[in-house]
Amino acid sequence: MGSGTSPMGSTGGGSATAGKEKQAETGGLVLEEAQKCCGCRFPLLVALLQLLLGIAVAAVAFLMVAISSSLLARETPHWAGIIMIVVSLLGFVLFCITRVPDERATAQFIVKLLYFFLCTMGMVISAVVIAFQCYHYALTNSYSCKEMGEYCLCTLDPEDPIARTFTYSGVTDCSAIVSTLPVYYLLQMVLNLAQAIVCLVGAFLIWKNRYQVFFAGLQTGSSSTQNWQKV
Repeated sequence: MGSGTSPMGSTGGGSATAGKEKQAETGGLVLEEAQKCCGCRFPLLVALLQLLLGIAVAAVAFLMVAISSSLLARETPHWAGIIMIVVSLLGFVLFCITRVPDERATAQFIVKLLYFFLCTMGMVISAVVIAFQCYHYALTNSYSCKEMGEYCLCTLDPEDPIARTFTYSGVTDCSAIVSTLPVYYLLQMVLNLAQAIVCLVGAFLIWKNRYQVFFAGLQTGSSSTQNWQKV
């Protein structure tokens, strides 16, 4: 009788253990699928787009500097591209550490919060760049330029002797200022608009998946039950 009871108990225990393991595996698969975006595990796709856009913005900015060394930093926003590259690298770090399911990990929480903050800052920076590029695009479309040796002298109104003038050094052909430079301004507007959208998506997904939530350790109920509430 005793020997017959033991296998039955063992079988029941094995079934319960197998059920728990299956439930854990199913929960892990659901968690893994929930963190995927367009087939790629978040934030890999967002970070990859940020990296490509950051490189593109920086490359176009350096091409603009090649036209004339007199262009200001706000006209050649290579800094916006470099900042976006840094954000993307942080996203790749986040992709590596989010495999740890524990939301209470300090390093994981700090990286997620920092990535959310940098994505928000990236949106603001991209908006500022777009505003500057729109302003300079409108200016260059109103230019009237003439060549003066290795300089290109541009003015908004050639008939006004006290009109504001703009001098571009290292330019032998003013067509680069009145035709090529506006194209670069337009390209920067498009690229930075794409950057802002990607950063918005990254910040939204961080918020949606509650990556900013942390365990404060608030205890509810009696001290013996040890019930913990996530806030």
